[in-house]
Amino acid sequence: MQHTTNRSIATGILMLAAFMDLLDVTIVNVALPAIRSDLDASPAHLEWILSGYTLALAVLLITGGRLGDIFGRQRVFLLGVAGFTAASLAACLSQTGDALVIARIVQGTFAALMVPQLLSTVQVLYPPKERAAVFGIIGAVSGTAAVIGPVLGGWLVSSDAFGIGWRSIFLINIPVGIVLMVLAITYVPNTRSERATHLDLPGVVLATVGLFLLVFPLIEGRDQGWPAWIWAMFAAAVVVLAAFVVNQRRTEARTRSSLLPMHLFGNRGFSAGLITQASVQGSMAGFALALVIYLQSGLGFSAIHAGLVLLPFSLGAFIGVGISAPLGMKLGKVIPASGAFLQAAGVGWLAVVVSARGNELGGWDATPPMLLTGIGLGLLVVPLVDIALSTVPSADAGAASGTYSTFQQLGAALGIAVIGVIFFNAVGDTFTPEALRHGFVVAAWSAVVGYLVCTASTYFLPAREAVQRHAREQAELAGQV
Repeated sequence: MQHTTNRSIATGILMLAAFMDLLDVTIVNVALPAIRSDLDASPAHLEWILSGYTLALAVLLITGGRLGDIFGRQRVFLLGVAGFTAASLAACLSQTGDALVIARIVQGTFAALMVPQLLSTVQVLYPPKERAAVFGIIGAVSGTAAVIGPVLGGWLVSSDAFGIGWRSIFLINIPVGIVLMVLAITYVPNTRSERATHLDLPGVVLATVGLFLLVFPLIEGRDQGWPAWIWAMFAAAVVVLAAFVVNQRRTEARTRSSLLPMHLFGNRGFSAGLITQASVQGSMAGFALALVIYLQSGLGFSAIHAGLVLLPFSLGAFIGVGISAPLGMKLGKVIPASGAFLQAAGVGWLAVVVSARGNELGGWDATPPMLLTGIGLGLLVVPLVDIALSTVPSADAGAASGTYSTFQQLGAALGIAVIGVIFFNAVGDTFTPEALRHGFVVAAWSAVVGYLVCTASTYFLPAREAVQRHAREQAELAGQV
């Protein structure tokens, strides 16, 4: 009983850290207009505040998991929480847009040490037959963070919590982080991998440099007037990312400890799952950026009002999850395909409503399309993981899951960069209600294109028979201790 109790407490501590990470992603959205006003932040700053965090998390996520395997998951988790908490304090105290961007990148870096330890520790503490229930709770925690984030962020900013405005969204991480560290020292075991693993430092360096060379010109190009050196960075990104692929192939052949398991990309179903996940995350993140700025800067909505406009989306996701959970394994890829298409339809519907209503747009006008978009998300995300991994050998399941999470974060970072530059380019320099409305409509239709790409990529996911065979194997595994 004591083992069971301590195990549950340890899992709860790690889940709270994952909740804090997810909350930090969603809570910042509604604070962007207040940050822009207070720090005189540029559009590029706003994009970096969001994408800098997710990009750092994406690049270092697998490395964070490997560090836990080598040095002990409790030890790396504590380092991650301590750094995340310190970076939150730095974000809270930031006096310029540049300082806040740096703090957010540091936050994402330490989140990459903190977050992977949850799933790794669950694998150690729970036998196969008990993991499904734990993973279900983790999914519920993720969904709850998506609901609470915009509303909590809106309330903190609108109510001027603690008298510091938008800074309170980072301040609340500090006491939570301190409590997490105290509890983790007592309850989280310092488990390690039973087999030797290696760090792929050259892979980390090449991936980081290559993605920076890609994202930096996307975000900064418009402000800089698209000079020749911006295009040179794009060209350099291609070269460095190509070198990364070559490096990963060589590392995998030599040590089997590459950052990304390159042999898995030859699996059509798995690769389609990566494209599907990355495109939906990118479309959603970019769309949310444009919507929140339009609602607050264009229509004068308060932060809490903007957060409530996003609430039907989160509630719709819960409805979609309830539908997809029992049907995903039975119907296969038709469920995520339907979800991706519904998201395209919902965002397109909202773009039409915004164009028609203009400055008379109210929160209730956005509710039906946002609800439909959320239902589509719920239909897609729940079965997608199992479907994408259904043809991956069980020996590669861990590496495949880490790669999947990495592409999820990369998709969000690139979506913010691409749709962000489209939005701000359409808005121009005036930030009038009309310009912001035009920018939002253009950004929304860009997101629709992304969702349609996502819909098309689901066609290449594994067939229903493979998914059902995978489900049977999982059920047999669940019967083992």
